Parts: sequence; C-alpha cells; structure tokens
Amino acid sequence: MKNILKGLETFQLTIFEKEQELFARLAQGQSPDTLLITCSDSRISPDMLLQVRPGELFVMRNAGNIVPAYGASNGGEAAALEFAVAVLGVKDIIVLGHSGCGALKAVLAPETVSHLPALSQWIRQAEATRRIVVENHADLEGAALLEKAIGHNVLRQLDNLRTHPSVASRLERGDLSLHAWCYSIEEGLVRGFNSTTKSFDALVGERSTAIR
Repeated sequence: MKNILKGLETFQLTIFEKEQELFARLAQGQSPDTLLITCSDSRISPDMLLQVRPGELFVMRNAGNIVPAYGASNGGEAAALEFAVAVLGVKDIIVLGHSGCGALKAVLAPETVSHLPALSQWIRQAEATRRIVVENHADLEGAALLEKAIGHNVLRQLDNLRTHPSVASRLERGDLSLHAWCYSIEEGLVRGFNSTTKSFDALVGERSTAIR
C-alpha cells in the first residue's frame, strides 16, 4: 500500500499538474474509439502496452477475458458492453488474451479450482474453449495446450460478442469491428488473428502462431 500511496502522490504533484488541460477536458465526458476486453491479471497494463492516454480506451476486465453470451450471465459485462457500443459508439472491440493465463489453466483443469465456487461457476462459460482444445488437440500438453486454449478462447468471445443486440446491430451497419488479440508477456508481442491464414500474426513484427 505504501507504493500505491507514493504513486498517487506523484500523480497529484507532477502528472496532474502538467496535464490539467487534459483532465479538464476529460471531466466533461469521454469519447473513446476502442473497447478493450482483457484479463484481470495484474501483469496486463493496457495503458503501458498500447501507449494510450486517459480517455482513449474503454476497458472491461475479468478473469479470462470472458464475454458471456447475451442473457447468459447477470454480471456487469453485458451492461458495460452495451454502454460502450450503444452510448459511447466505440468503433473497435478488442478481446485480448495473454500468455500464462491462470483462468485458462483453470478452464483446462477445472478440478484445480473446485474449492473456489464463484470462479468455478465463472469459467464454465468457457466450456466451449475447453472442449475444442481437449477434443481436437490431444497431441498437446502443458504450455502448448494452454497457448492453444488462449487463442481459441479469444475467438469464442468474438462469437459471444455477436450475440449481443447492440453489437449485432452495429456489425450489420458495418461501423464496428471485432479483433482477437493475444499478448505474449515474455516476448512483449501482441498477435492478432488472421482469418485468412487461421493464425495469430504479430501486429508489429513477423512471428505468428497457428490456431489450428
């Protein structure tokens, strides 16, 4: 907590003082172009990763960057999504998974979190991911299996996004785009899904990861 309070002091005394014009503008409202749906994992820092300023990114976070299908959950995800799409009018939605995701480890081995009832119930919404990976990639195990699951999981969330009326309406109009990204913490790379090659290709750089 001492580090947190020290950071707050630094923000108030240095950053806020230098950026008063920005914060005065932000106090009047927000108009982000992008909704980022990512994991609650403390290693993911959207502002650092994407180098955005306050007001540029609307962020929704939860364990495993899961988007429940419309009507499937009473959580706040549907409300945040609807607000971002129908009120703020974001133009892009990014679902960002990441390497070493603990939630996806639990999806693949649900028995390891059986003592955590809330988490166990939450990850059941990623059952499609588990079935796809386990039944179609029996040759993989460990880190390779987890990497495959992380990729498939972000793609399944795009499927779920399309079930939400606000998203479906905007997609029909052609003024909203969906993106599936995976962030490799150890490499500092973000790969985006290429529907032509069926692989995750580095958005900056040349390395790719096949999803098949």
